[in-house]
Amino acid sequence: MVVNFRDPPVTERALKSALKGMILSPSGWRGVFAASGNEEDPSAALAPPYGIIAAVGALVFAEYLAARSGGKPALILGRDTRPTGEAAADIMIRAFLASGCAVRFAGIAAAPEIMAFAGSSAGGASGSKPAGFCYISASHNPVGHNGLKFGLDDGGVLEGKEANKLIDALKTCLARPDPIAGILALLEKARGPEVERVYAESEQVKREALEAYLSFSRELAAGPPPAGNRVMEAVAKGLKQFPLGIAADFNGSARTVSIDRELFRSLGIGFHAINDKPGEIAHTIIPEGKSLEQCRLFLEEQHAADPSVILGYVPDCDGDRGNLVIWDDALNAGRSLEAQEVFALACAAELAHLAWAGDLACPGKPAWPGKPEAGVKEGRPPAKAAIAVNGPTSMRIDRIAEAFGVRVFRSEVGEANVVNLARRLRNEGYLVRILGEGSNGGNITHPSSVRDPLATILALVKFLTIRGGSAGGFFDIWRGLSAVRGAPGAPERVNPAAGTAFTMSDIIASLPVFYTTGVATPEAKFRVRTADHALLKEKYQAVFEREWAAKKEDLQRRWGIAAWEGRACIGTEELRNLVRFGLAGTGGLKIVFKDSGGRELAFIWMRGSRTEPVFRIMADAEGSAELERELIAWQGAMTAAADGAAARAEAGAAE
Repeated sequence: MVVNFRDPPVTERALKSALKGMILSPSGWRGVFAASGNEEDPSAALAPPYGIIAAVGALVFAEYLAARSGGKPALILGRDTRPTGEAAADIMIRAFLASGCAVRFAGIAAAPEIMAFAGSSAGGASGSKPAGFCYISASHNPVGHNGLKFGLDDGGVLEGKEANKLIDALKTCLARPDPIAGILALLEKARGPEVERVYAESEQVKREALEAYLSFSRELAAGPPPAGNRVMEAVAKGLKQFPLGIAADFNGSARTVSIDRELFRSLGIGFHAINDKPGEIAHTIIPEGKSLEQCRLFLEEQHAADPSVILGYVPDCDGDRGNLVIWDDALNAGRSLEAQEVFALACAAELAHLAWAGDLACPGKPAWPGKPEAGVKEGRPPAKAAIAVNGPTSMRIDRIAEAFGVRVFRSEVGEANVVNLARRLRNEGYLVRILGEGSNGGNITHPSSVRDPLATILALVKFLTIRGGSAGGFFDIWRGLSAVRGAPGAPERVNPAAGTAFTMSDIIASLPVFYTTGVATPEAKFRVRTADHALLKEKYQAVFEREWAAKKEDLQRRWGIAAWEGRACIGTEELRNLVRFGLAGTGGLKIVFKDSGGRELAFIWMRGSRTEPVFRIMADAEGSAELERELIAWQGAMTAAADGAAARAEAGAAE
């Protein structure tokens, strides 16, 4: 084995300390796996206690799958490019084999690739469907972190109660007498030839995963044939007239060995990449702020040589999150987009896709050139459509959805929560093509259940290439509907040139104007002293109500803010007209500000992270950067005051 558990031996104290330091949630199990304990350590040395936890994760997941499927379950295992991933994978392969699982190891693979493969009909051994998958990654966390994600044969991660079953099983296993000896005995049961076979077959498994992902991604962008063929034909036609190139900064992520190059080049799109060797992690992993700068400069360089290169993207380490840089004609320079901006663009593009394809009804409203009445495919009833987002997603999404006659539903932060909300909405009869966490960037396009930068880029490819024609182009549709519905958007602010003469800058200028606190900005992160977040929110309510009484006249005079409403997102539910803020518990708490007519103008929000040891706050304001700055400063001051009051209350209760 790669990790030495016996010299020196792992102690129960060290194991308990490691477990205590981990974040365990449906989004995954995460901790600082680096042996040094330094979260920025790029070393491959794995801390032995985390090796034990990885082995226990394999054991409890094997037992879970066996209980669901019976017999000997087959599963897929993959990892991102974090240095500690190799050792963690070796331990888990042995633990899975010793627990009676048939393991197929895909090696380094992007998270959406593993999930698409797990959901395909050929993901298991001998072309059968696997029972589930395990993925080793800590997503956007620093390089010294690592973690585990578990999912089933639908390609989605375990959610809610099912995810908690594994967490409970982990804790139960580690609470047994002498758990370390039991796990070491399990690992020693894995026979050498079986382990060697798993590694020997991994190259073939990886090829199969890439094939499944490539097929899935093409259908994801266009829709299933035959209707999807029409979309791809329109893209191909548009690319002949409006060539397009893409610049990627892979940052050494799992996307370095995924389908990106092949997919884009097969569509006739130019593709250029930097930091494109696995593990070549050149800068901070989270694709926000300064992490986009290398890609921005690379885009400018490529655009100078080839003006068709106008889009760029940067993924996180597991390749499920990706934010964008663009060539901005208005600035004559490359520009990094905010996460909320990226999600808004994807939503406008995918709703335009539904309207263009005839899947979305906008009855009785003039819409776009060539279609005096927006409608649906012949013989098909009008669809009621929705977008599922998380609580802190900007209200610009509400304005975009309003233009298309689409409803917006909100869940608590966490990809699993948004995916589960979308599933519930589909069961209720809604068409939900696009969903996601606007606050984190990227999007999920149905039937996928994970963010994917390829889905985001392909949404914009459609926006940029499907232009004009008898059905109108995507941008024609968006401009027409946003003007008719009164959504602040852009016909007045967009380049008025007729027909197909528009740029990426024009598309962005057409979006509703909102200013939103970025998740990577210093003011968005708090280190609170209060362990009880429900108590903190109770104290926050007293602070807010006192502050509101003092500020309301000034807020109405300067910003038109006349009223507020408390809301909480807990799991897949959004509670409105919240009377007691403490009922938000560990979920998201939002204060929505309205004008005298009830129109929502801005909000402030708070929630403790489940994947990082921080308490997040943010503000969102329509039309004014000054208002957003004022609200986030106010939110920070109120949160600090509430944390102080709650910490004092906790200290008093402890005495």
